[in-house]
Amino acid sequence: MQLTVHQAAVVSGTRALKNLGAMLDKAAASCEARKIDPAVMLQSRLAPDMFPLVRQAQLVCDFAKGPVARLSGTENPKHDDSETTIEGLKARIAKTLEFVRSVPASAFDGAEDHDIVIQAGSRTLEFKGLDYLLGFALPNLNFHATCAYAILRHNGVELGKADYIGPAD
Repeated sequence: MQLTVHQAAVVSGTRALKNLGAMLDKAAASCEARKIDPAVMLQSRLAPDMFPLVRQAQLVCDFAKGPVARLSGTENPKHDDSETTIEGLKARIAKTLEFVRSVPASAFDGAEDHDIVIQAGSRTLEFKGLDYLLGFALPNLNFHATCAYAILRHNGVELGKADYIGPAD
């Protein structure tokens, strides 16, 4: 059996979202147990020039839904980036999961050859579908998920590699 664009996009995005949600649950429990304001954790970052946890989590959602939308020719749902709580991020993750899972595999037919154009600041990035997914979208998804994990670990949330990778489905 050959791996499809649909499988690569949906399975990777779904796993990252589910695992991030579970890590945020552990973060909430850790904050409660240690009497830490969760808002402080959400604004924590690894380095001064990096995004805080809240933005990393938002970007995990964006890099889970964006590729699914672009590669399937489906409208990319808009999020306001206004989350200020763990519960708000969990709601965003749930909405993103619902969208990612709703796009049928047939919508990805021929996606590996779709022309994908993205505006990134002042730069215009152009890809073929498969190159976009494997060389841009999935690396970004994993980067932001890793940063979220590292911020949580740095702040004392008891997480390990199994939390990042998640259970086998």
